[in-house]
Amino acid sequence: MRALDIARERDLDLVEVSPNVVPPVCKLMDYGRFKYDQNKKENEARKKQKIVTVKEIRLRPRTDDHDIEVKTRKIQQFLAEGDRVKVSVQFRGAEMRHPEIGRRLLDDIAEVLKGTVTIERTPSMEGRMMSMILSRAPGWEPPKKQTPPPSDKQKASDTPAEEMPQSSDAKDATP
Repeated sequence: MRALDIARERDLDLVEVSPNVVPPVCKLMDYGRFKYDQNKKENEARKKQKIVTVKEIRLRPRTDDHDIEVKTRKIQQFLAEGDRVKVSVQFRGAEMRHPEIGRRLLDDIAEVLKGTVTIERTPSMEGRMMSMILSRAPGWEPPKKQTPPPSDKQKASDTPAEEMPQSSDAKDATP
């Protein structure tokens, strides 16, 4: 009762910290301010976390080699952004009789990306789709993009017209 009187007198709340202890432990605090600070900390933690999304790359069993190279570059780009990638091979009609072609295709992609990816889920058949899930290998960093040095044409266009040497014809001409 004395603690409640002190809390009312100081305009604070009496909060029970551990009720199972004899005697129970209580604390004097502004409970509204405590909840506000707690929500603020949770929001800050939510802002800092990275949400990992799963991107999907779809192929067909008869996808050409060049198209597969383009798709593997896209997979590396997704992994560099921190996403996981689901690589799927879609079968139609008579293609369903040869799932080994799709498995070989997925294994080839995994072989090309060896060292940059870890296979989270090995190729498995789900209806008419065979898919596997890839994520970034631990310790793999995407290559940094390098900007090429400026060419001579750009350097010439950057200099002002007064500094440019003029031909003898231009000096004699009057406006």
